[in-house]
Amino acid sequence: MRPLEGLLVLDFTRVLSGPYCTMQLADLGARVIKIEHPERGDDTRGWGPPFVESESAYFLSINRNKESLTLDLKHPGAARVIDALVRRADVLVENFRPGTMERLGLGYHAVAARNGKLVYCSISGFGHTGPRAAEAGYDAVMQAEGGLMSVTGAPDGPPFRLGVAIADITTGMFAAEGILAALFARHRTGRGQHVDVAMLDSVAALLTYQAGIFFATGTTPPRMGNRHPTIVPYETFTAADGEFVLAVGNDEQFQRMCLVIGRPDLASDSRFATNAGRIDHYGSLKPALDAAFLRWNRQALVNAFVAAGVPCGSVRSVAEALADPQVAARDMIASLRHQTVGEVRVLGTPIKLSDTHAEIRTAPPVLGQHTESILRNDAGLSAVEIQELRAAGAI
Repeated sequence: MRPLEGLLVLDFTRVLSGPYCTMQLADLGARVIKIEHPERGDDTRGWGPPFVESESAYFLSINRNKESLTLDLKHPGAARVIDALVRRADVLVENFRPGTMERLGLGYHAVAARNGKLVYCSISGFGHTGPRAAEAGYDAVMQAEGGLMSVTGAPDGPPFRLGVAIADITTGMFAAEGILAALFARHRTGRGQHVDVAMLDSVAALLTYQAGIFFATGTTPPRMGNRHPTIVPYETFTAADGEFVLAVGNDEQFQRMCLVIGRPDLASDSRFATNAGRIDHYGSLKPALDAAFLRWNRQALVNAFVAAGVPCGSVRSVAEALADPQVAARDMIASLRHQTVGEVRVLGTPIKLSDTHAEIRTAPPVLGQHTESILRNDAGLSAVEIQELRAAGAI
């Protein structure tokens, strides 16, 4: 048995934040019905290259374990289908701009009146309250507006967006967390509720100690490249043949690091004995470390640090990271049989449960792959009624 087995999720989302949320629920066993426009489907179906034959690599990465139902929400014939599904569902997830679902007659209050146990999750750029609620949200904009870009990049260079869509992904994770909390509350109250998750809130929540520094000092944290604002040494360094990251979290680890590189004098230097001292005297410590590390082959140095219990790791490419035997041992890459393109590889789930396992079961669906079975088995439509909807362009 999977942990969310038996739950039905209606997925009105597209692009990344919403699909990432519903993918997590699907991995945990929920049945997710992805509702897409009959002609174009999820926007990311057209995002590429690269494509795997006709399927977008982007879409394939975040839509496994789902069923695809094509339905034009603006068509009068869609109302009966949606009503039947809403009455059976446990969760509804949408990431339209606030007000869109209300105009379709599918806002929280309208839907809750038909199914009081439904957990209804809205994902948006700025949330459903506040002066900016009506604005659209996009990942890069949220990284900028949320302060994340201001602390990302070299001290003397421009701000940078992270190499993954961290605002979208984090929002999807918080949305899944909120949905699970609301489902748990439903066990006690018997009622569903509205989960309102904003991208701006999610990015602000990532600021953690950077916000703490600002609250404590009133000073805006600067960009520091790969340095850590409160720990030294904790950044990227260069060995003779490549870059690595050193993450020395306490004074004992610093002493062990110095012994490995043959510089016990650094460990005994009063300027560097404490983390606070290393921060104050960073300008003197950094050149000494740089010179010592350049005498080492990267892998030999990493091996020596690991053996000594000093946290470190090579800076690896995506290909190198995914080829790690540890990734394979943790089932973080899965192969699935896709209806049209054959075998596709996707990432596994990082959530490992000892009893009720998460599972990568089915490949991302082709557009409308499950439309007829859902309409017949879940919405109760006859073959004639399904054909009428298809002829009218509703599905």
